[in-house]
Amino acid sequence: MEDTYELELRSVPFEHADSVMLRSAQRAELTARYGTEDSEPGVKPNADSVVVFLIAYVDGVPAGCGGLRELSEEIFEVKRMYVTPAQRGTGIAVAVLKGLEEWARAQSATTLALETGTAQPDAMRFYEREGYSRIENFGDYAGEPLSVCYAKNL
Repeated sequence: MEDTYELELRSVPFEHADSVMLRSAQRAELTARYGTEDSEPGVKPNADSVVVFLIAYVDGVPAGCGGLRELSEEIFEVKRMYVTPAQRGTGIAVAVLKGLEEWARAQSATTLALETGTAQPDAMRFYEREGYSRIENFGDYAGEPLSVCYAKNL
């Protein structure tokens, strides 16, 4: 018998308590993978720069998140994609990413770009599976040996 659950995507402020909790869990995981608390080049996303932040709730419990930062009128950058370990492989990340893509399309965006890293092969596989293609490292990620950038035309 297949397990069923209720998935709800909610747009919340970047500093919402559930957002802070999920982003802290992500930071701890990245610190463990990269061996440093500061593995992200450039300006960190914040409440002023993130234009939408989605949280996926499974049966009312925060299970994943992701946001967008505007790079230009037509290009948004995916930031803080994360799914709790217990919920990985259940479609949460796909739901969050599709929600971000839909939001960006509604803003007349043409492209989503993102940065992940060499210590995140699982993330690289995920984005490639979802139609994102490797691009030259852009912005603050240019020349960063641990950064891997992707983009998708919407």
